[in-house]
Amino acid sequence: MLFWLQPCVSDLICDRIPFESFYVGTSMKINISYRHVESPQAIEPALNRHVAKIEKLLKSYDPDLLQLHGGFEKQPHKAEYIFSANLSMPTGTLHANGQGPDPARSVRKAFVELEAQIKKHQSRLRKDYEWKRKRGRAEQALA
Repeated sequence: MLFWLQPCVSDLICDRIPFESFYVGTSMKINISYRHVESPQAIEPALNRHVAKIEKLLKSYDPDLLQLHGGFEKQPHKAEYIFSANLSMPTGTLHANGQGPDPARSVRKAFVELEAQIKKHQSRLRKDYEWKRKRGRAEQALA
């Protein structure tokens, strides 16, 4: 089955599965640890929803090269939850934290921060700053 991993030059020439469609259905490696949390099953739906959003942003990367490590803990002396996420990509590593009075809010804060970092990281890789239109002083005065 190693021939399936080879990319096809053309679908007309070879009748193998194209290289891009081989990875459909696979996802990044996810590792979430819990400390002092009573029921992690209550947090799982929120985590799955946010991970799906992150995966949409990272479609251009090979799923085998993406790793998401998360740490979820409840502060023992406070009614506060902390979620920290590390996303390892081939082009860099991103880190985000979220704190909140309930588990879902801390997860949401961390993933919102992580999404913003991913968008900024990808725009830097695309060098969007070089393509941005520069306005002259006369146009700025009129606006």
